[in-house]
Amino acid sequence: EMLAKISCLALVGSAAAFTAPTMPLRSGASTMQMSAQGNAVKVAAAGAALLVAAPAFAADSGAGEKIFTANCAACHAGGKNSVVPDHTLEKDAIEKFLTGGFNEKAVATQVTNGKGAMPAFGGRLSDEDIANVAAYVIESSEEGW
Repeated sequence: EMLAKISCLALVGSAAAFTAPTMPLRSGASTMQMSAQGNAVKVAAAGAALLVAAPAFAADSGAGEKIFTANCAACHAGGKNSVVPDHTLEKDAIEKFLTGGFNEKAVATQVTNGKGAMPAFGGRLSDEDIANVAAYVIESSEEGW
């Protein structure tokens, strides 16, 4: 999806940049002339703003479950914590112990950077995988595991 957006913006920007120059329009004593290059810059800037504002991907808790099972379940099976028993993945424990509180961003930060006995997975899992795990953890916590 991101590649399609970039391709579309490049096509529009290129087309605007190579448009034949326009003739000045006269309206009374003033003269107005539009620059094709100026328009191309505006199109590119607007497109860049859209790309920055749009999320790169939507988290997929189904994919997150598979990643969780392969990477997290050794310590966190069923939302438990075999290393620090009171730091479970239950909603109330996440609200109490997780820096940032009960939300996907806070879970993703913890998974990426690790903390205490928990290792960092930022070098082992992609950002997308981590976002998917975070979505799975929050969804499972809300449902009570």
